Amino acid sequence: MLDPNLKTQLKAYLERLAVPIELASSLDDGDKSRELAELLDEIASLSDKITVVRRDDDARRPSFAISRVGTDVSVRFAGIPLGHEFTSLVLALLQVGGYPPKVEQELLDQVAALEGDFLFETYFSLSCQNCPDVVQALNVMSVVNPRIRHVAIDGALFQAEVEARQVMAVPSMYLNGQPFAAGRMDVAQILAKLDTGATAREAEKIKAKAPFDVLVVGGGPAGAAAAIYAARKGIRTGIAAERFGGQVLDTMGIENFISVKETEGPKLAAALEQHVKEYEVDVMNLQRAEKLVPAREPGGLIEVQLASGASVRARTVVLSTGARWRNMNVPGEEQYKNRGVAYCPHCDGPLYKGKRVAVIGGGNSGVEAAIDLAGIVSHVTLIEFDTKLRADEVLQRKLRSLPNVRIILNALTTEVIGDGQKVVGLTYKDRATDEPHKVELEGIFVQIGLLPNTEWLKGVVGLSPRGEIVIDDRGHTSVPGVFAAGDATTVPYKQIVIAMGSGSTAALSAFDHLIRSSAPAGEVSAAA
Repeated sequence: MLDPNLKTQLKAYLERLAVPIELASSLDDGDKSRELAELLDEIASLSDKITVVRRDDDARRPSFAISRVGTDVSVRFAGIPLGHEFTSLVLALLQVGGYPPKVEQELLDQVAALEGDFLFETYFSLSCQNCPDVVQALNVMSVVNPRIRHVAIDGALFQAEVEARQVMAVPSMYLNGQPFAAGRMDVAQILAKLDTGATAREAEKIKAKAPFDVLVVGGGPAGAAAAIYAARKGIRTGIAAERFGGQVLDTMGIENFISVKETEGPKLAAALEQHVKEYEVDVMNLQRAEKLVPAREPGGLIEVQLASGASVRARTVVLSTGARWRNMNVPGEEQYKNRGVAYCPHCDGPLYKGKRVAVIGGGNSGVEAAIDLAGIVSHVTLIEFDTKLRADEVLQRKLRSLPNVRIILNALTTEVIGDGQKVVGLTYKDRATDEPHKVELEGIFVQIGLLPNTEWLKGVVGLSPRGEIVIDDRGHTSVPGVFAAGDATTVPYKQIVIAMGSGSTAALSAFDHLIRSSAPAGEVSAAA
C-alpha cells in the first residue's frame, strides 16, 4: 500500500523505536480489512521491534490497536489512517514505542496527574485537515496516562455509527459515551476542559508578567510576523492568541504563498509557531482578548483584558485578531451547527456521502466547495445572492460541467429547516419575484466570506462600517500606541502574504513609536 519512498521514510522513523510494540487487528472479510492487514504487515516488515497479531477483540472492524508490549499503553484506530491521518499513525507508532512526544513538559505532567478513567472516541475524515491535531493530542494523552484511552474512528468507514450518533461534523469527540467537543483542539485545550482549574492557574501566571514593549494580540500570519519583527529588535515581546495559527488552520490548500509551491494550512501554522518560538517571544496561547484600555497619558501603558480574568500591559499593542467564517444569520443556523450546517467542506464532506447538500455562496470558496462536494454527495445546490457567480471563470466552467449540480442565482436564504435533531432542508426567496422556495437536503455548507474579530474593540478603536480596524499605510489605528494588521483591518485583499507584510509593518511602526517615546517597559514597570 505504501509507495517505496514513503516506506523508506517510515523505516527511518521506526529506527527511533525504543521498546517493542504490537499491532493487534480486528478484521472481517471485507476489502477494507484486507487493506488494513496489508498495511500492518508492511509496517511490521520495516522494524524488528514491531509484531502483528490478529485478535478480533473489537466490534469495530477493521480496526487495530498499537500497544507497548507488557504495559497498558495503547491507542486504537478504527479504519485505515492514511491521508491526513498518516502522520497520526506514524506519531502513534513512535510514541507508543517510547519516543518522547513534542509537547511541553508542564502539559505532560498535567496529563499524567489527571485522576479518573477516560475513554475518548474521535470521529475523523481522511480529508480533514483539522482532525489530526485532535487525534494526535488524545493519542499523546493516552500514552502519558494509561487511564486515558482513545480510539480514532474514520466516520466515512463507519457510516452506521455516524448516523446513530448523528455525527455531522469532524472532528467530533466523545468522552465516556457522551459528546465532549467538536473542532480542532490541542492538548492544552483538551486539558482546559478536563482540568477546570487550569484556566485560573494560567490567569494568575499572566497577571504576574511584567509589561511588554510590544504585545501582539492574535496568532495568525499577521500576528506571527509582527511578533518576529518586534523580537528581532531586541525588545520585550509577547503574543496573546486564542488559537495560534488563526484562520490558516482551516485552510486546506495554499498555492499562492510566494516561494512555496504548495502547502496546507496546518503545516504553515505549525511553521509560523516554530519560527516565533525561535525568538524570545512570550507566547500566551488559548487567551481571548475582551477589552482594550488605552493609556491614560502619553507614553503610558496600554492594557488588554483577557477572558481568563488576566490583564496584560504593554507600551504598544499590535491588533491582529483576524477573521472568522461569516454566518448567514437566519433562523435555524445556530441551532443546527454541526448537525447539518457546516463551514468546512474538506473536513465534513465525507460525512455526507450519497446525500443532498447545498452550498451558500458563489465566490471562489463556494464554487470550489461545490466542485469538491459533487464528487462525494449525490447532489449539490449552489445558492448565490447576486445575479451572477463571482468565482473565477475557470472554476465556473468546471462547476457548470458537473451533472449533479444545480445553480440558483439572485436568491436569499431565509431559514434552515430541521427535524429537531438534524437539517432536513432550507428555504430561500427569489429576489426578483419575492417567491419563496424550499429545498430538501441533509447538509448546508456556508461559504459567504469572513467577518473581522473586532466586536470587543467597538467604541475604543476606529472601525469601518464593515467592522474592520481602520489603519493607515503604517498600521496606525485611531489610538496612540495601538497598531493593527491582517484580515481584521481595512487592508485590501485578505491574503496570507499580505497579512504577513502588514504584520511586519505594524511591528516596525510600533518600534518606531517606542524609540520616539519614553523608557523601555522594564524601566516603566520598575518605576511603577
